[in-house]
Amino acid sequence: MELGLDFVKFFPAEQAGGLAYIKSVAAPYSNMKFMPTGGVNENNLNTYLGFKKIICCGGSWIVPDKLIKACDWAGITALCRTAVNKMLDFQIVHVGMNCADENEAKDTTAKFAKMFGWEQKIGNSSVFAGTAIECMKSPFKGKNGHIAVATNSLRRAVYQLNAMGIETEKKATEIDADTKAVYLKDEFSGFAVHLVGRK
Repeated sequence: MELGLDFVKFFPAEQAGGLAYIKSVAAPYSNMKFMPTGGVNENNLNTYLGFKKIICCGGSWIVPDKLIKACDWAGITALCRTAVNKMLDFQIVHVGMNCADENEAKDTTAKFAKMFGWEQKIGNSSVFAGTAIECMKSPFKGKNGHIAVATNSLRRAVYQLNAMGIETEKKATEIDADTKAVYLKDEFSGFAVHLVGRK
């Protein structure tokens, strides 16, 4: 810190006490962020990344020595893609339908609730049937509605999508603790798509 560092590699992470140790030293070093390596793998990656002081993780499982020696760049690329997908863990959490008005939203969700035994929950701008079906009380984004996709990290997800050439309404640097959702700029078959961060 006296040298102006605010980001350090922490190795060997698991052998030195893992996330519990990082959390204990992060308290007095309040501005320091960490990159744990050593024992970090696809099974504990998200446990580490769930702590706000962890900026990234490294692990030899992503780029094994044998693949480097074999010049197996396709294999390394596949492992990197798997690690990124595991880190982001994209999952559809609900589909929103644009309704003409509140009555249609209530009627539609009531049908879903009756058929599948889901609870109908009336909110300010929409009505839910269970957790997967949302009916907007008036048309919102998307010609037909929207699809909500959850991810472990809004900021990391937006950064990754932008790197792939997919435009979003907010950039990763604009996302803060108050950001609830980030919409993609394009629609898909009349549906807007937005990302939501898991709590």
